[in-house]
Amino acid sequence: MGQQKQVATSLAGAVGEEIGASLAAVDAELARRYPGDPGTRQPVHTVYVPGDMFTSGTIRSWGDQALRALDEHAPDAASFADVLGIPDELAAPVYDRVRAKLEREPVEDLRIDFEDGYGLRPDAEEDEAAARAARLVAEAYANGTAAPYTGIRMKCMEAAVRDRGIRTTDVFLTGLMRAGGVPDGLVLTLPKVTYPEQVTAFARLLEAFEQAHGLPSGRLGFEIQIETSQSILAADGTAAVARMIDAARGRATGLHYGTFDYSACVGVSAAYQASDHPAADHAKAVMQVAAAGTGVRVCDGSTNVLPVGPTDRVHEAWRLHHGLTRRALTRAYYQGWDMHPGHLPTRYAAVYTFYREGLEQAAARLAAYAARADGDVMDEPATAKALSGYLLRGIDCGALDIAEVARLTGLTRADLDGFASPRRAGLTAIAP
Repeated sequence: MGQQKQVATSLAGAVGEEIGASLAAVDAELARRYPGDPGTRQPVHTVYVPGDMFTSGTIRSWGDQALRALDEHAPDAASFADVLGIPDELAAPVYDRVRAKLEREPVEDLRIDFEDGYGLRPDAEEDEAAARAARLVAEAYANGTAAPYTGIRMKCMEAAVRDRGIRTTDVFLTGLMRAGGVPDGLVLTLPKVTYPEQVTAFARLLEAFEQAHGLPSGRLGFEIQIETSQSILAADGTAAVARMIDAARGRATGLHYGTFDYSACVGVSAAYQASDHPAADHAKAVMQVAAAGTGVRVCDGSTNVLPVGPTDRVHEAWRLHHGLTRRALTRAYYQGWDMHPGHLPTRYAAVYTFYREGLEQAAARLAAYAARADGDVMDEPATAKALSGYLLRGIDCGALDIAEVARLTGLTRADLDGFASPRRAGLTAIAP
């Protein structure tokens, strides 16, 4: 070992120490506000079921109905690919994986709805429905039939329904605790948020529940549903959604776009209310920028065009839903809402095509980056993060197999996690 060569400098060490001290508060604030991706699996969709219609057989029923729709309207890979425009080389792999997904895990994220989909009911009736939902959810997690993520959407924090929303949340969570505890996949959705103070109030509610049951602080998180124009642009001209993330005090897990409530709020006529309307694009772009780096995920909305009726009408609805899903994926909205079992085939077809068509290129680029090899694209760490995130999302939803990704990249799941996010290290995703 030779002696290290000395280089000339002009500044005393105290200068760097002074600068470091002056930025210590900024460093802490960056770490608090922008911790990065949480490193957990993000479901590709959220299925919406009214509270009075949820049963122990709901998930299996949705899968069976989706399979019957395929049998009736697209009984083989070629016909399904022809309807949706899936490339010939991907027709069979995508179709087979869609059917396997519908048989194995038809729903990734289930939301039992006590808001618009449930409506106003007598208190005793909603109490019983919320308690029943808790019991069924606990049983499903105990016997292995639950969706990876499950929870409720309660009524909002507006004055007219606030007490009911608080009580339903309490009844549901208390039921889970009495049945054995809060499952790891629990998700709560707070709708129609207009002011950050409403987010703060809901965070305080969850904090009080944790204290009442001795749960760790921060154990209960929630999604914020963006359904009002005021949640995007506040009266003072600021982006209210960014303030809402902060108001959640670290409990916000997602921002969910509400297609129809938001569209109506800004005056879009019913015939034009859709997730690809310019008003929707603006709202989701603001959501995306506000959430970037915070660890809060962004979720697209839904379509209300249902694939029902004769085959030609089903195919038309399938093409619409497939196109909207693909459009969202290219805009980095990796999750959306599904309202009907007939949406499941096209949800998974769009998602699986998206990941399988880019598999080889993404794997080759990440392998070259990991090996520091030369190629026709010069990738940086941020791009490696995006490439590994793309592959991990494909693996988590069942579009890709870890074995084929390992074969193409020479990397393990742990390697991919390390490139995607430091917070992924040591975490195990919920298996697809």
